[in-house]
Amino acid sequence: MHPQMKEIKCAIMRGGTSKGIFLMENELPNDQVERDDLICRIFGSPDIRQIDGLGGADVLTSKLAIVGPSTINGADVDYTFGQVSFEKKFIDYKGNCGNISAAVGPFAIDKGIVKAVEPVTTVRIHLTNSNQILIVEVPVENGKAKVLGDCQIDGVPGTGARIDMDWSHITGTVCDKLLPTGHAKDVFVIDGITYEVSLVDAGNPLVFIKAESLGLQGTETPLEIEENKALMEVIEKIRGEAAVTFGLVKTAAAAREESPYNPFFAIVSEPADHVCFNGNEIKKEQVDIVSRLVFMHRMHKAYPITGTVCTGAAMKIPGSIPWGLLSPQAKAKDDLRIGHPSGALKVFAKSEEVGSEPVMKNIKVFRTARMLMDGTAYVK
Repeated sequence: MHPQMKEIKCAIMRGGTSKGIFLMENELPNDQVERDDLICRIFGSPDIRQIDGLGGADVLTSKLAIVGPSTINGADVDYTFGQVSFEKKFIDYKGNCGNISAAVGPFAIDKGIVKAVEPVTTVRIHLTNSNQILIVEVPVENGKAKVLGDCQIDGVPGTGARIDMDWSHITGTVCDKLLPTGHAKDVFVIDGITYEVSLVDAGNPLVFIKAESLGLQGTETPLEIEENKALMEVIEKIRGEAAVTFGLVKTAAAAREESPYNPFFAIVSEPADHVCFNGNEIKKEQVDIVSRLVFMHRMHKAYPITGTVCTGAAMKIPGSIPWGLLSPQAKAKDDLRIGHPSGALKVFAKSEEVGSEPVMKNIKVFRTARMLMDGTAYVK
């Protein structure tokens, strides 16, 4: 025991195209202010390099998972997600993270929270952020979560064991409705300019807009979009209006500080050839839609899984902006492909009409995950 530092057990897990620090619930203070202060010190926040902590100094690697035994019936484990800012002392708990969720099952199995059952262990994860249950199927071998396999996901080198994630019941995460306004499309007027958007809440709330509405082709790199400061300001104003509509904040101006994580902002366009962030070339025949996504005021270098879930749902909603970009062939199928800055990914989405609104009957995605480090964090 070091006399001048506190020891905290933790693990670093890769989940999909993200990386996060995993902490056990019983390792943390009960008081929320003390808890967040300790977590920020573990990460090294606030500091854009997070040099004095374990954070990865990137929105995809400054992520938090707090895990413990389930506190509700029907679930095996509790999981709280936090997006840890490196620009200020702040943790955003107003949403889910699908990529980090992919690592919760393997973590719970490897730590003995959930009993390992071969060849596949079903883990019911209580997403405390939205109070919903995510069901994942984790391949198991010799009592541990399997790592090796032939599942390949763009944005992660190599292959791994496939984890099946069933998001079918994760809709209405913040407003209890798939469509917060009841409409497939809405209109926002920002600085005198009219923007047509679709607001959908599945996995996480998203606002969708056509690339051409922002003067874009839709195949721009994350850096090209992020460096356009005037465009990023317009995006934030639209996102702020959406945050009010979703009920996350009271004023659009408050969204930047009070809800930087949600809603995500998706810039969508028709299939097109494009070169990815990692140099891979994607042909338009390989995807059904192209999207560039903004969260935490940054462009995502790949595509978040909760964003994938919501995009898949939106593509099955007649009249929505994503639906309108699909070919007739794509509209008729349930296996859909989203082109993103690191390649393409698949989502299985099936819906049906119940009354006047669509209801998602099935939403599934597939990920890989593994433990990178398990040990002790030292905090001053």
